[in-house]
Amino acid sequence: MDASLIEVEVSIGRGDTNTIIVGLPDTAVKESRDRVFTAMQNSGYRLPVGRTTINLAPAHVRKEGPSFDLPIAIGLLAANRDVDPGLFSDSIIIGELALNGAIRPVRGVLSLALRARSAGVKRLLLPADNAPEASVLKGLKVIPVSNLREAADYLNGTLRLAPLPPLTRPASEADTSEDLDFAEVRGQESVKRGLEIAAAGNHNILLVGPPGTGKSMLAKRLVGILPPLTLEEAIETTRIHSITGLLAPGQPLVRHRPFRAPHHSASDAGLLGGNSNPTPGEISLAHNGVLFLDELPEFRRNVLETLRQPLEEGHVTISRAAGTMTFPCRFMLVAAMNPTPDGKMPHESRSSPRQIQNYLGRISGPLLDRIDLHLEVASVTFKDLTDGPPGEPSADIRARVLAARGLQQERFKGSRRVRCNADMGRRDMKTHCALDRHALGLLEAAMSDMELSARAYDRILKVARTIADLKGSDAITADHIGEAVQYRSLDRQLWT
Repeated sequence: MDASLIEVEVSIGRGDTNTIIVGLPDTAVKESRDRVFTAMQNSGYRLPVGRTTINLAPAHVRKEGPSFDLPIAIGLLAANRDVDPGLFSDSIIIGELALNGAIRPVRGVLSLALRARSAGVKRLLLPADNAPEASVLKGLKVIPVSNLREAADYLNGTLRLAPLPPLTRPASEADTSEDLDFAEVRGQESVKRGLEIAAAGNHNILLVGPPGTGKSMLAKRLVGILPPLTLEEAIETTRIHSITGLLAPGQPLVRHRPFRAPHHSASDAGLLGGNSNPTPGEISLAHNGVLFLDELPEFRRNVLETLRQPLEEGHVTISRAAGTMTFPCRFMLVAAMNPTPDGKMPHESRSSPRQIQNYLGRISGPLLDRIDLHLEVASVTFKDLTDGPPGEPSADIRARVLAARGLQQERFKGSRRVRCNADMGRRDMKTHCALDRHALGLLEAAMSDMELSARAYDRILKVARTIADLKGSDAITADHIGEAVQYRSLDRQLWT
């Protein structure tokens, strides 16, 4: 996620012609020698003669990937006096070379641009295909180059290249795809209400219902009612997608909130990130968006348990032999599951009560506590499908969500940790979730009757705060608490 500045030093001395690269290079960096020499030759430059040493400093940082091809080539040209080294002392250079001298795009350019700007560097030479990604930042001169000859001529001052202007288009926009509109969903009004509350407060949600009731369809439409990405969120999300190579060519920013739906066979490394050299997993790719886990009980329990800490803290730390990496993962969890092993409702199922309990037991209580809303998705009747009125458009629901989020932005203005109701801590809830006597009595009765945990108590208060925001109410009333309690269905063991 965070780029490091690497200085490329090139020395050509006497002796037999030989080239070595030092400074903890990986295989891809070592192979750059052959790519660079061939690209130089095919671009019309002479090759160095004698013992050539290429040092990548600082030496204790491991270097990886083909991004060093272009700076190594420029260093060799400078050592050969084909480029004046004094002309690029204020520049950062990055790019992969093709054998014909063309410059290919690389990963992680936005992180590099952020690091360059923070270091006070004024100019960034990079592949033309990566230039739009770096242009989202102001205060940095982005120079797109297409081949080695073009880069060298620009540095020598014999070719003028105009810097790419900063991106001035809106950072993001809501996903308004007509194919993913709630207007196409008939029935399921109570579920839509729950999804609206989840979107308004960024709450985690669990959909429970038989196959074919529309759980996946509803989950996919949730992104369409979420607020647009802010510029800060878009940059955070783009950095992750850039280092994993998921940005489309020429795409400067991730413009819509991500929706990631990993298969239930995913490993903990695939979900959290990892491998020998830690890279972001699905929860980080869903940063500022939605992580949809369909068939939740089919995920391995040890994989699900790894979600508990990221759900609470908004980041995940991966420790491997190659090092320790921390990736952001502030996402909304949307999970779906069947109520029984055979997919039927309990009163229709042939499964025994013990089998149902074992099936539900695949999801631990601590994980359920971290899910704010539990919603039953019932089968839709034939009459609803054929004669029922069309559903409310996503645009209308989004308008209410945006109004509620606006109240939360004003409420938490000045706080970098809390952006919405779901992020509140105990101190924030004490300030913003005060209850009157009737609401407090109702919550006390629910806690006693349902034997709720302290974490479930916090979730109910946060959801009630969001329900009040959707109503435009400053105070949380007993009605708001009552509706929030209804969304703890698995705590009440409805499925036994």
